[in-house]
Amino acid sequence: MKIAVLGAHGQIAMLLHPILKSNGHDVIGLIRNPDHSDEVERAGARPAICDLEAQDDISDAVGKVDAVIFAAGAGPGSGAVRKWSVDRDGAIKLIDAAKKNGISRYVMISAMKVEEPRGNEVFQVYQKAKSEADKALRESGLDWTIIRPGRLADNLPTGRITLGSDLESGEIPRADVAAVVAEVLEIPESAGHQWDLISGDTLIEAAIRQAL
Repeated sequence: MKIAVLGAHGQIAMLLHPILKSNGHDVIGLIRNPDHSDEVERAGARPAICDLEAQDDISDAVGKVDAVIFAAGAGPGSGAVRKWSVDRDGAIKLIDAAKKNGISRYVMISAMKVEEPRGNEVFQVYQKAKSEADKALRESGLDWTIIRPGRLADNLPTGRITLGSDLESGEIPRADVAAVVAEVLEIPESAGHQWDLISGDTLIEAAIRQAL
């Protein structure tokens, strides 16, 4: 497949590119900052410039691909305004681009428990932005899958996870999140599902099959 990844210089995306490439896919890495091009290319994606906050229509940057992955995020330290413009509006712009370009497959990296407000004001805005983006995707008519990881960790991947519709809070290495995103693209039946994701005891493919 030809796959466009929005937010291609993010931590999960940079772990995802080599997996997708090793699976035989052609990966286009959509990035805002041209200075990140070399790193994204070394990770296995062909960099393309896409400033999702400055552009109302990102369909030209996304191009004609078979699937899109939303891996963008305003990131820690950003204010409430960027939570809306990246985490919600960016995801919706990618929905619009997919529809305009005739792309049916859309995989979203979201977060657990976004419908349960907690934390400070900015974090609650982040949760609401994610929740509204997920809702927009579920109602889009696209072949969507939403992956909602728990607390993200930088430790080594285990390749073993727990996947379900309403899990207790937990932790998951970013590398395992990347592996799950890559795997759902290999399983068409995963379309139309939203899953929480934390570390566990079940191998990734088996966990997805069980969740189905």
